[in-house]
Amino acid sequence: MNYKSRQSQLRSTLQRKHVDALLVTHLPNVRYLCGFTGSAGVLIVAESTAVFFTDGRYKEQAAEEIEGARVVIGKKSALAQSGEWLNAKAKQLGVKILGLEAEHATVAEKSQLRRALGSTPRLRETFGLVEQARMIKDREEIACLRAAVQLGASLFDVVLQAIRPGRKEVEVAAELEYAARRAGAEGMSFETIIASGPRSALPHGRASAAQIPANGFVVCDFGIILAGYCSDMTRTVHVGAPSSDAHHMYDSVREAQKAAVERVEAGVGAGEVDWAARQLLTRNGLGKYFSHSTGHGVGLQIHEPPRVARGQSEPLETGMVITIEPGVYLPQIGGVRIEDMVLVTDHGCEVLTPTSKELVVI
Repeated sequence: MNYKSRQSQLRSTLQRKHVDALLVTHLPNVRYLCGFTGSAGVLIVAESTAVFFTDGRYKEQAAEEIEGARVVIGKKSALAQSGEWLNAKAKQLGVKILGLEAEHATVAEKSQLRRALGSTPRLRETFGLVEQARMIKDREEIACLRAAVQLGASLFDVVLQAIRPGRKEVEVAAELEYAARRAGAEGMSFETIIASGPRSALPHGRASAAQIPANGFVVCDFGIILAGYCSDMTRTVHVGAPSSDAHHMYDSVREAQKAAVERVEAGVGAGEVDWAARQLLTRNGLGKYFSHSTGHGVGLQIHEPPRVARGQSEPLETGMVITIEPGVYLPQIGGVRIEDMVLVTDHGCEVLTPTSKELVVI
């Protein structure tokens, strides 16, 4: 990963925002800018330097992982260290205004930092400066995401073999997650969703002790982490012979997902993609049962900007990787969701998820 290039891009952003340095505390942003994968550390990016602060637990790890920044190991918290260091170095570095990732800092952390800084430099809250850059994936990131998607998709066969009437949802999830680890995944992107029968009408119906019924939909939503990057896919299968209403639900969601995918292209507003899916479901009499957004960005985190949702005007850009996942949920009856990850291109998109979307009947 080209961490120096990422820091250089951030410095250009800071100049435009009239901020002299940024204190990066959100760990995915820290990783994006310098490579650190641990659980305690902050990074200061100023015009002429970048300095990473952590404690003794991460001395060796930081030495191995950090690129493009000097490492400082201390006995105090990383935040306290960074504040004291800046208080001593601000004048030398020309840092009069320090940006703080406001959405990732608690009230207590802000107070602690202000005490450490004293009157100089002045603290200014910033929002989404690193996240904005992270929306556009570079070549190495896209390669990581492709690999994560491929590994995640390969596990769908494990799910199909595990699903059968009478089995608990958590048992299916356990087999999936065990297979994921054996295949090399670092972990799951989120808590696995295996929601069957009436529970499939819960958009986030995490795997429970409920038994899979003899007839009904099973929503399977899962993802893995590989080299720090997430995958996310959903397929819905049916146990037993599906009714005509079940076929209508499934076919409508599949058509809506296809319509949304076909609308993806650089320059198109994220809300337009959502509208494409929503319009088709409304035309099929199911629009009121689509209760969430059509998608989201994916990268070092499972949910990243942009939001692919109603009213979102953010234009899609080449290099964004987003999900397309419309769904229909009928309370007490069941639900269907189909989800792919796609890479936005100049003239459309590339669907990264290789798994068929034909209805699987078990």
